[in-house]
Amino acid sequence: MAVDELDTRILRLLLEQPRTSVREYARILGVARGTVQARLDRLERDGVITGTGPVLSPAALGHPVLAFVHIEVTQGHLDDVGDALAEVPEIVEAFSITGGGDLLTRVVARDNAHLEDVVQKLISLPGVVRTRSEVALRERVPHRLLPLVESIGRTRQYR
Repeated sequence: MAVDELDTRILRLLLEQPRTSVREYARILGVARGTVQARLDRLERDGVITGTGPVLSPAALGHPVLAFVHIEVTQGHLDDVGDALAEVPEIVEAFSITGGGDLLTRVVARDNAHLEDVVQKLISLPGVVRTRSEVALRERVPHRLLPLVESIGRTRQYR
C-alpha cells in the first residue's frame, strides 16, 4: 500500500492529536473533510491504521516492572504454548522469533517478586522447556511509528 505525503500528514495528526475530529483535521490540512475521511477509511481497510483506542500505561496501572522473557518450547508445542500465554494477563505481547528461543514475551509486573511469580507460571506451562528473562531498566525510545511514516511519506507526493 502506498502512503503519500497527505496520508503522512493525516497520520501525524492522528498520532499527535488523536481526539480531534475529522472536520478539524481537514481544516488543519486545508483539504475537504470527505478527502480526509476517504483517506482514513482506506488506511484502515489496508491495515495501516489498526486501532483507535487509548494507549495505556502499565506502570500507571500498578505494574512498573517490564521484562522481556524468552521462552524455549518443546518441538511441536508452539501453538499450545502461545494459546496458554494468551491466558496470562501480565503478558502484554508475545512473538514467535528466530534465534535463541522460540517465543519472546513482553511481561509487566508489580515488582520483582511478582515478576518471579509470572516467570514460574510460564515455566510450569506444558511444552515450556526453559525461560530467560531480561528486565528493562529505562525506556530509551518509546514505541513510535511517526518517523517511519514520515520517511515513507517523503518519497511520495500527494496529487
